[in-house]
Amino acid sequence: MKVIAMIPARYSASRFPGKLMKDLGGKPVIVRTYEATLKTNLFDDVYVVTDSDIIFETIQKAGGNVIMSIKEHECGSDRIAEAVQNIDADIVINVQGDEPFIDTVSLTKLVAVFKADEKKEIDLASLKVQITNQEDIENPNNVKVITDVNNLAIYFSRSVIPYHRDKEIAVKYYKHKGVYAFRKQALLDFYTTPITPLEAAEKIEAIRYQEIGKKIKMVETDVEAVGIDTPKDLEKAIQYLKNV
Repeated sequence: MKVIAMIPARYSASRFPGKLMKDLGGKPVIVRTYEATLKTNLFDDVYVVTDSDIIFETIQKAGGNVIMSIKEHECGSDRIAEAVQNIDADIVINVQGDEPFIDTVSLTKLVAVFKADEKKEIDLASLKVQITNQEDIENPNNVKVITDVNNLAIYFSRSVIPYHRDKEIAVKYYKHKGVYAFRKQALLDFYTTPITPLEAAEKIEAIRYQEIGKKIKMVETDVEAVGIDTPKDLEKAIQYLKNV
């Protein structure tokens, strides 16, 4: 089973443009992420996939594997799918370019899902983390996920799911972390399918996989990523790096 990591890297992030090229302890954020992904030793190959000349050149200068996107893409799955069409791989892991401090434990759990799936019934694996703060639960920026008894995803939503009607029944809420592991074919099937109705309504790409019949195994983690979405996050990351 050949497992590769793909790091989608857009330059024009809406909340923090150019964040992947910001300095983090003497290296750009995207280089930190690439090198940290290599150091996990989980992958046969690691690639950065970008729409930016400056990111492309930066990864090349750092001696890394980098692929330039041909088309404009709405989501990370599309960007990765275009890139992997002609790459030999069985499993593709999407690593977030703005998370330079790799959660190796969670990535190992995602790879393990496919190693244990002898019948090849699972199309994707992804992460969920329990949330208990009511503000987090109600925040539409936090995508919630509900699963069946086998931890297969039933649905993803920006709304509060499940609805807690009977207060005597204990309910747990989980936030979806957008780290995916795909079978290559599931990724290609996604890429060749137009945006589906529920995906369009919720603006959640995971729903397209469900609408075309793909099985998504959710893996629980208690590790909150150190992501860089704002300048303040970058300041935190700089301090975090000093203390590692």
